[in-house]
Amino acid sequence: MSSGRSALACLSVSSREITRNSPVSVVDHILPKQTDKKEHQPANPWRDVSAFVKKHVAEFKQGEATRAALLFLILTAARSDEVRGATWGEYDLDARIWTVPAERMKAKEAHRVALSAPALALVKRLKDQQLHETLVFPSPRGKVLSDMVLTSFLRRVKAKSDTPGRVATAHGFRSSFRDWASENGHARELAERALAHTVANKVEAAYHRTDLLEQRRPLMEARAKHVPGK
Repeated sequence: MSSGRSALACLSVSSREITRNSPVSVVDHILPKQTDKKEHQPANPWRDVSAFVKKHVAEFKQGEATRAALLFLILTAARSDEVRGATWGEYDLDARIWTVPAERMKAKEAHRVALSAPALALVKRLKDQQLHETLVFPSPRGKVLSDMVLTSFLRRVKAKSDTPGRVATAHGFRSSFRDWASENGHARELAERALAHTVANKVEAAYHRTDLLEQRRPLMEARAKHVPGK
C-alpha cells in the first residue's frame, strides 16, 4: 500500500515536472492572456449611409457643429476624437490635405487625409463662418465638441445600425466605410491607409515608406459621391 502511494506521488511529481518543462506551458506563461474583444461598435449599414446623410446630416444651419462634424467624419472615415479636436492649423486647403498630428492619433503617427471636394467645401464653409479662432468644430461654449453630443444626436434621430436594439455610433461609420470600400472593389491597402490602420507585419511595414496619399484621392472622391446620395 505504501509503495503504491509512493508510486502515485512520484507520478504526480513527474507530471508537474513535465508541465513545468513543457514548451506549451512555457508559451502559456510568456504570451499575454487573451482578453475579450472590444465591444462591437454598432455601424450604420453601408448601403444606408447615403440615405442617412441626406435625411439627417447634409443640411445644417450656421453654427451647428454637430451635424457638420458628423458629416465630415463620414466623408473622411476619421475617428470621432480626431474630427472633434481638429484645429485650423492642421489644414492645407490649397493642397486639399488635413494632417492629424501624431499626438492626436491612436497609433501616435501623423496621418494625412486626402480631402474630397465636398469635404474641402465643408471646411471652407466653416472657415468663412469663423465659429472659433482655433477649433474647426467648436461646441457652443467654444470648447472641443463632446463625443456625447454626437452620440445623443444619433440616438435622437434613431440612426439605424447592424446591431439589433442599438443605434449606430459615430465610430461605426468607419466600419461602414470599410464595408463600402470592399463591396465596391476599392483596393484593401488604400482603404486601410484611409482608416489610418497600422501595418501589423513589421517586415511589410518597413517597406511601406509612403502613405499613398495621392492614390487615396480617387477613393475619397468616390466615397463623397456615395455619401450625399446624389
